[in-house]
Amino acid sequence: MEILLIRHGQSEADILNVHEGRADFSLTELGIKQVQKMSKRVHNDFAPELIWSSTLKRAKETAIILAEEIGSELHFEDDLMEHNNGVLAGLSFEEAKKIPIPKYPHESVENGESHIEFRMRMEIIFSRIIVQSSSYKRIAIVAHGGVINNLLHSFLKMPIETEFGFYTGDTGIHLIEINEKGRYIRFLNDTNHIKKS
Repeated sequence: MEILLIRHGQSEADILNVHEGRADFSLTELGIKQVQKMSKRVHNDFAPELIWSSTLKRAKETAIILAEEIGSELHFEDDLMEHNNGVLAGLSFEEAKKIPIPKYPHESVENGESHIEFRMRMEIIFSRIIVQSSSYKRIAIVAHGGVINNLLHSFLKMPIETEFGFYTGDTGIHLIEINEKGRYIRFLNDTNHIKKS
């Protein structure tokens, strides 16, 4: 099975300079254009038969545009939502400086989830998606930067705490594969579709 991991386009939070996480912002006009370009690229080069998506607006809007372009099946999944950043959601970066930052992976901000809880949520939903999609040759997961980072850590069977992560730009595409020989990364964070005029 090939798995496309795709981040949503630019959202309103990027313009407002606020913490996003569980804050539910829509795509900007630029974000919609980015998604349209990404969707054409995915359709032409590696169209999935099934798309899974986070239920937060920015990802949901991205997934709907992609599914309409390709004509593929689309499932929404709450467990693909971004990290629950509790009281930080929607706060400006300046206001957020007043909130104590957790020091340890088991700690969380008020009303949020810890890094351990976030990773375990990703382990469970990734396992479930792989099992429920086993009859498909290629699927896509449309989600968020933090989700994709954790899915890649899960895919590579890495520990919860590492000294590096996987960056994903607006509408960045990652392609990974699971076959009888093992797990393979085909490419990471491809955003060439929005770099071209």
